[in-house]
Amino acid sequence: MIKHKPFILASLLALFALVLACNFSFSTANIAETWMSADEEGNNRTTTFAPDAVFYAQVDLRNASDDTKLKAVWTAVNVEGAEPNTLINETETTSGSAVLHFTLSNSNPWPAGTYKVDIYLEDKLAKTLEFTVQ
Repeated sequence: MIKHKPFILASLLALFALVLACNFSFSTANIAETWMSADEEGNNRTTTFAPDAVFYAQVDLRNASDDTKLKAVWTAVNVEGAEPNTLINETETTSGSAVLHFTLSNSNPWPAGTYKVDIYLEDKLAKTLEFTVQ
């Protein structure tokens, strides 16, 4: 058993050097909570909006470094006058830990129907918020 210790130690050192050379990045960033609101501050939570509303998607980002990437993808799922699952807009930002909001507005009234916003954390789908316009 004693003869194998130098080999094991050398193998562990080589593995450690390999890991350092590969420049792995481990992030602890996570989304604690998401919600839709009728106001930028996120105080008036709702999933139902009027046709003239501005949509606010709130994201509580935690344990994030300042270069953490978030993206919101807004979609008209089943809306009057539009093909199903029509992409409306994409917005991307970088941030550290904070409560962030993504905003979507329209100069014309929003058509009635169902919508969603997909929230991506570091290019991976993390949350989907569904909401309606009536």
